[in-house]
Order: sequence, then structure tokens, then C-alpha cells
Amino acid sequence: MKFVEPKGWARATGYAHGVAAHGTIVFVSGQVGWDRDHRFAGDDMARQARVALENVVAIVAAAGGTADHITRLTWYVTDKHEYLRRQKEIGAAYRAVMGRHYPAMSVVEVASLVEDEAKVEIEATAVIGQ
Repeated sequence: MKFVEPKGWARATGYAHGVAAHGTIVFVSGQVGWDRDHRFAGDDMARQARVALENVVAIVAAAGGTADHITRLTWYVTDKHEYLRRQKEIGAAYRAVMGRHYPAMSVVEVASLVEDEAKVEIEATAVIGQ
């Protein structure tokens, strides 16, 4: 895996501008902050983000990878202001699951998610065996 930063660009903080990789590609559907029995981890956005990331990593692990194989994350949040207010807690939750691995990432505010209790949904792409 190679992190791609165009020459002369300001360095990305907390994410990569791009990632180049080769190997087995794993596409992870959007994961929300619920457990294997579809019980939500409460209504706290940071807690839901941590559980959603744990779910992403569990799927990647089932394919033979680790968090370090994740090349892209797309976050869908129902309230960008809450996301921005809670960045410190969300960042701590992120590092607890992902460590200091920062792939290409986007955060998108959406009007709602299919699961009414969900405040965040995260989808991912991983490349294993590079």
C-alpha cells in the first residue's frame, strides 16, 4: 500500500488524499453502530462510530485482513455539527479500533439513514495481500 500525496499539496491530517494498492479487494457495505444481534450501542455518535468501525474491521478480518488493509472509508453522518463537536471523542474511538492508520476518507452528511437509530454508517474498501 502506498499513500498518495501530490507534490506541493498540504499534507492531509487524519486521512490520506489517495491510496494505491494491489491484492484482493474487499468491499464492505455500510456498517452502523449495532452488534451482531442488531442492537444499537445507544444514541451516542462516538460510541456508534466505534462499533461501526469494529464491524468494518471484523468483516475485513473475516476476509483475512486487518485494519491496516483498509484503503478507503466513507462515513455517512446524520448531523455534521454533532460530528464536528464530537471530533475528539470520535477520533479517540477511531484510534482505539484503527490505530494510527489513516486511509482515504470522506464524511458526508445525510438527511437520515435506513436504520432510524443510526447516527453514523461507515463503508469501506480494503486490499489484502499487497
